[in-house]
Amino acid sequence: MKLSRYEQETIVNYNAGEQTATLYTRDKAVMRKLDTLAADFPDTYNLIGQDKVSKTYSFPKSYVSYHKPRAVSAEQRERARQMMIERNREKEH
Repeated sequence: MKLSRYEQETIVNYNAGEQTATLYTRDKAVMRKLDTLAADFPDTYNLIGQDKVSKTYSFPKSYVSYHKPRAVSAEQRERARQMMIERNREKEH
């Protein structure tokens, strides 16, 4: 079944009373990442349900994280741009 981009949702659910988070997804890219984590770390990530279009996983809620946006200065951006130019030149030769 082909889902629209809008229908390819991911929902993370947890509460203060439990140590486990639940992730429900209909996004194939997220499924691939979580399937890999579940295969590599079966004691931490578990596939707990699935149907034709979705999968549900559980894992410690401490693994859910939030990050500040990364602040990149103009100088850092220019340095990164120059490094990419150098790498591309090296690949061409």
